[in-house]
Amino acid sequence: MAELGSKGVTAGKIASNVQKKLTRAQEKVLQKLGKADETKDEQFEQCVQNFNKQLTEGTRLQKDLRTYLASVKAMHEASKKLNECLQEVYEPDWPGRDEASKIAENNDLLWMDFHQKLVDQALLTMDTYLGQFPDIKSRIAKRGRKLVDYDSARHHYESLQTAKKKDEAKIAKAEEELVKAQKVFEEMNVDLQEELPSLWNSRVGFYVNTFQSIAGLEENFHKEMSKLNQNLNDVLVSLEKQHGSNTFTVKAQPSDGTPAKGNKSPSPPPDGSPAATPEMRVNHEPEPAGMAAPGATLPKSPSQSSLPAVVVETFSATVNGAVEGSSGAGRLDLPPGFMFKVQAQHDYTATDTDELQLKAGDVVLVIPFQNPEEQDEGWLMGVKESDWNQHKELEKCRGVFPENFTERVP
Repeated sequence: MAELGSKGVTAGKIASNVQKKLTRAQEKVLQKLGKADETKDEQFEQCVQNFNKQLTEGTRLQKDLRTYLASVKAMHEASKKLNECLQEVYEPDWPGRDEASKIAENNDLLWMDFHQKLVDQALLTMDTYLGQFPDIKSRIAKRGRKLVDYDSARHHYESLQTAKKKDEAKIAKAEEELVKAQKVFEEMNVDLQEELPSLWNSRVGFYVNTFQSIAGLEENFHKEMSKLNQNLNDVLVSLEKQHGSNTFTVKAQPSDGTPAKGNKSPSPPPDGSPAATPEMRVNHEPEPAGMAAPGATLPKSPSQSSLPAVVVETFSATVNGAVEGSSGAGRLDLPPGFMFKVQAQHDYTATDTDELQLKAGDVVLVIPFQNPEEQDEGWLMGVKESDWNQHKELEKCRGVFPENFTERVP
């Protein structure tokens, strides 16, 4: 077992925390069996249900927005390749070549601008909105633990008062513990009672602003893209008028590695007609008018990146989820903020929804508390290594656990 001194936690404090956990577990068992009354707050429970619903809706919106952004990126790439193809087949002596090249360049820039504004005005705002939920969720769970502590202290005090043989010293101490537990619970309860309804009401304005931003960006993008497509159509109509009635001489080109003049005979055509002659005359087929260039992805730079560095970093972090830990080793196979590993030396049965259920031998990746003030002495925050390797979802897998049930490993 790791040295207690290195953790700054005394043996007495660890024993106190373990006893507190056992007391909570016993209290919950008695409440479930109907042998102890449980403090209920239906209004608060409704607020918690609204909170969970809001979190679920926000998480889905974030996921769908990332999928939308990935589609915009794919369309940009397709548009770029289509325009590159047009420039390759557009012969140097054809009229409008420079105009077509400029249209392709503006098309590329328009897609890039559209994508970047979606990231800035929608995705980053979405991430900020969801960023407030983990802290509140942790505080809701802690409120639940403090409520159990309060009920336990209340029941203990009542049992001492109704005992046949009263011990005034014990009663006084129990009353002191009850007042202390009640104060801690009520402080957390009051704050959440104010924050949860406010957070619930904020969702309407957030949804309105998010979808208004997306709709406005799409509207402007399609207006500008329509102008570019009309310009390209005009260039192609001009080409058709100038060359539509002409005939062109098409000369056979030697294949790679084959001399221009030699004895090698061309392969017969698939339909069995006579082999092509070195020169033939064909009628010009008009170019299709109104050739539009929809698409999706950003222009390739020398580094093959389709966005400026800042947008690439933002997009890769938010869309692909490849965010390195802020204080860990910077490895993508570890959770953000990873500090060290511990291994469970004993089984631990979770007594709250935000606690980890441990079996002896389980390896846990330790991460910092999002709000250091929420950390109880003798408790760590982490995610079981097996859960992390399987799901890579920190929000669903992390939880608190007693440090003295584990031992630090390399």
